[in-house]
Amino acid sequence: MTLILCEELGIEYDLRKYNRSPLLAPPEFKTLHPLGSAPVIEDGEVKLAESGACVEYIAQTHGKGRLVIAPGHKDYAQYLYWFHFANASLQSALMRDLALKIAGGTSDGTGRSSDISKRFKEKLSIMLTMMDDRLATVPWLAGDQFSAADIMVVCCLTTMRCFNPYDLGEYENILAYLARVSARDGYRQARQKGDPELDIGLLAGAAPPPSPQPTLVHATQDQ
Repeated sequence: MTLILCEELGIEYDLRKYNRSPLLAPPEFKTLHPLGSAPVIEDGEVKLAESGACVEYIAQTHGKGRLVIAPGHKDYAQYLYWFHFANASLQSALMRDLALKIAGGTSDGTGRSSDISKRFKEKLSIMLTMMDDRLATVPWLAGDQFSAADIMVVCCLTTMRCFNPYDLGEYENILAYLARVSARDGYRQARQKGDPELDIGLLAGAAPPPSPQPTLVHATQDQ
């Protein structure tokens, strides 16, 4: 997310990548943040984790509010909703489902895990349908303009599917949206620098992409 934002805003940065071990953060990354959260940004004396906080900090501090929709704008409420929907709803649901799969599904023999998994699929379908319906009426999630809300959501629709595969074949408006995002220079440049091994076309396709070893990112900018 932060790389896409920096590329979209034309901000120079120093990128450091860490291989996962095998899925979670390696010990050396935890020296940056005790939770091993990614991304982590450093800007002079400021060190910050949490993707939403990083995106907002960069956009407001170095982007002078570009790609942010301000109060009073007709699309402000939609911008706020989709910006926070990314981590609070979509990504958290994907991570809970991934944790359930790793834990072994129905290992307790009660069937409760299967029920939870079924409810997750139903909820994910509702989320994706909501997004697809929104994108049937506007080119970008907030409305007429590409914004940080799109940057926040696109990770869940692309890279996250390397971890927790799900198909987008039923959602033609989301697929058209991903085609628009992946055609942007900022997105393509960020992918080339951050995850050159991930094929942009496969990430934006209906079928889940293959699962290489995505990296954790740490970006710095000297003041």
